Amino acid sequence: MKAEKRKWGKLFLILLTGVILFSPVSVSAQTKVGVLFAVHGGFDQFSRQHLWDASAQMFSYEPNHAVYKTALWCPAYWSTFLEQEQALKEIPKYEFEYARLGGNDPFGMLTQQQLTDLIDELGKYTCNVTFEVDWVAWMSGDDPSHYVYPKFIYNKPAGWNPGFCPATSNYMNYCGVGDNGSSDPWPGCDPQRYNVDGPVERLLNKGVSQIILIDLTVGGMRFSKTYDILKKVKLCLSDKGQGSMPIKWINDYNNLMQNSYPTDPTTWTPQWSYGQNKGPNVDPKVPLATNPNPVTTDLILTTLNVEGIEEGMNHSVPASQTGILLLNHALVDWAEYFDPKIDDTVALNQSIEASLLARHPGLDAANIVGAYMGIKENGSAEGGPATGVELTRNMRGENLGHAWLYETSKQLPVGKWGYRYWNALEYLKSRGIQHIVIGFPQIITDSVLQLVEIPNQIGKEIGIKTWLKWGTFDFITYPGVGHPFADYWGIWVNTQCNVIGGSGTEPCCFQMGGCGGSQPYPPLRQTSSARPALDPSLAYDLSDYGHLGYSTAGGAPNPNAPVQNQYTGTWEMYRPANADPRVGEMLAQHILSEFTCVSTTTTTIQPTLITIDDFKAAAGNRKVTITWTTASEIDNAGFNIYRSTEEDGTYTKINAELIPAKGSPSTSATYQFIDQPLKNRRTYWYKLEDIDLKGEATMHGPVSAKTGFFSIFKKK
Repeated sequence: MKAEKRKWGKLFLILLTGVILFSPVSVSAQTKVGVLFAVHGGFDQFSRQHLWDASAQMFSYEPNHAVYKTALWCPAYWSTFLEQEQALKEIPKYEFEYARLGGNDPFGMLTQQQLTDLIDELGKYTCNVTFEVDWVAWMSGDDPSHYVYPKFIYNKPAGWNPGFCPATSNYMNYCGVGDNGSSDPWPGCDPQRYNVDGPVERLLNKGVSQIILIDLTVGGMRFSKTYDILKKVKLCLSDKGQGSMPIKWINDYNNLMQNSYPTDPTTWTPQWSYGQNKGPNVDPKVPLATNPNPVTTDLILTTLNVEGIEEGMNHSVPASQTGILLLNHALVDWAEYFDPKIDDTVALNQSIEASLLARHPGLDAANIVGAYMGIKENGSAEGGPATGVELTRNMRGENLGHAWLYETSKQLPVGKWGYRYWNALEYLKSRGIQHIVIGFPQIITDSVLQLVEIPNQIGKEIGIKTWLKWGTFDFITYPGVGHPFADYWGIWVNTQCNVIGGSGTEPCCFQMGGCGGSQPYPPLRQTSSARPALDPSLAYDLSDYGHLGYSTAGGAPNPNAPVQNQYTGTWEMYRPANADPRVGEMLAQHILSEFTCVSTTTTTIQPTLITIDDFKAAAGNRKVTITWTTASEIDNAGFNIYRSTEEDGTYTKINAELIPAKGSPSTSATYQFIDQPLKNRRTYWYKLEDIDLKGEATMHGPVSAKTGFFSIFKKK
């Protein structure tokens, strides 16, 4: 979409005027730092061109994918991109989702407000550098100038020449002729839309000498998609003769993903492992514990998520009967060898849980759980082939739930954080929960995904009339209809089923309880081969009170009340942070902490500053309790505790793993460590070491305590 249609006037003017200056008076020429704000992206309005461009961008990151290897610069195949099975599913799904929102996805507008707030916060400081700010999307289907490196797609790479392409093109300039059988180009299509500067080139044109990347691609979690962006940034810099330019990705401060990326084969990508059905030959294993994500450990992000969950609470239901389901997406399968997205997600989930319990003492920790989507599995139990995997009804026809922990053999998070979402809902239902809030910490900005797709996934399980807004509805978000729900979820499937016991086809039944004809609900699978995404058996009725707890053997469903063991409570989606100014402010503070900056109130932000407000040791019976409080923490990785039996003696580290940071630049935190078992009637000395994300350490102390049985009776 063209910029003038986006109503992003304020941001456009800020960027158009050029340099954003934060210059101390005494400095005549400062280093220019480029800031790239990375998001997932998509398109504001749905069209076949936007989906085609988004698809081309997606394939451009994966050189081992068949589309990259054979079709991306082969004109004979361009018109077939949207004829593939996945596209045939996505097209009707997107058509429905965008229509439900009145035709516009709010994600782009809200993202630009977040960027404006980031720029405004930077503008409140003078620094020893100047900042140039731009934004980049993993996919930008309606604005290729914000895809990370547009000319990479426009210009065929040297040496790209698949033998079975009738004729390659030096330029990707497709405009839709042949798409969907049309002899006309897409309306308004510009064949030169990729022959433009992207965000990196624009920053280079402004004279930057280093680049800071900070992202909310999936709510701040590290993710292979942002790593895709990082690799393309480096490729662009190399192509422009700037391959040595420093780049710092704030979310992955210590370059964990780069350092742990498989090295053999040298062309390895997750798609290589998918094709080979095996892991890489050589996989460097880098410890996660000493490589935290400073964005997802920021307490401001926790607070934003908690407040969004609170917006979804039903105030007529007590906290003790309220459940919280933290639903999230997973990895690209086989990316677990270098991608800590799920570990970051679990850490944020745990921080959200701790904050919720502190703010709502009546909540039960057992009623706060995490979950993911389904994956392909062996479908022989549903009439599929005895070998191999397929989409199954058991897994809700989904294949987005590869929630593998970093450097594990495809292991889900353990315990309460590793449910499939329908199992999590069943678990909460079985505990008598009367209201469920669906959170999605990986989504910090409203989009068709969170506003339409997720509610339909939840509604098919526990009902649409149990949605908290049912009856009053929400006609602002969902113009004309007031709700996000389809007649059935799986609106992309074929609607004709084979005649049972005969030949030909007839309409399938998508109504729970049956349609009165010969076709049953759910529809029967239509093939004994691996089931495709368009098979009608993978569709679910959006019924009044859901599928969980209902069996056709128990009688027909009741449109006016739950029957059998259906859910009897209510549910609601959380509210993402969206345009809350704290989003941009939080991101800006992480950028500012890289430099020496002075605010308009003359408060200096020093890089990697960790201020210890209190550090003490309290004696006990065969133990010492060490506590410390921080006044502020900037880019703090965590702490170590060292012990000695003499004040000036040799100190030995006593914590097995780094004690992770909990504070932020603007909030304090209190920590406790218990050293036991110890010998009584001895004095022990302790030092506290803080370590920042750059690996720099500062030692504090020592403090001491003398153990003894009677010390437990002494006044503190």
